[in-house]
Amino acid sequence: MSEYIDLLIEGNDLVLDPSRQPRLIEDRASIAQDIAHMIRESGLLVTLVAERSRNRQADCILQLELLVEADERLVPGTARITQDKPGQYLVTAKTLKFGAVEVFL
Repeated sequence: MSEYIDLLIEGNDLVLDPSRQPRLIEDRASIAQDIAHMIRESGLLVTLVAERSRNRQADCILQLELLVEADERLVPGTARITQDKPGQYLVTAKTLKFGAVEVFL
């Protein structure tokens, strides 16, 4: 039995199965989706992408890492945010029960 169950959301919309029922995600995928939504709702990602100053970018990344670290399902101190390419960021963290998660923003 899964510990965490959530509805799968892609492109700001529910993903439906062939019978038009919402698809579910579990455990690690649910945690990753929650992290992505938490970051998006914070508004810090827009600030990070728009920021030109390296110091302010680093500050914004630190704020985002602290936000992710607040999730009690994650191992403290494991959240990292790195720039994959301009305007795209990779969030990595380790969950307490389900291993590593990666989220592209």
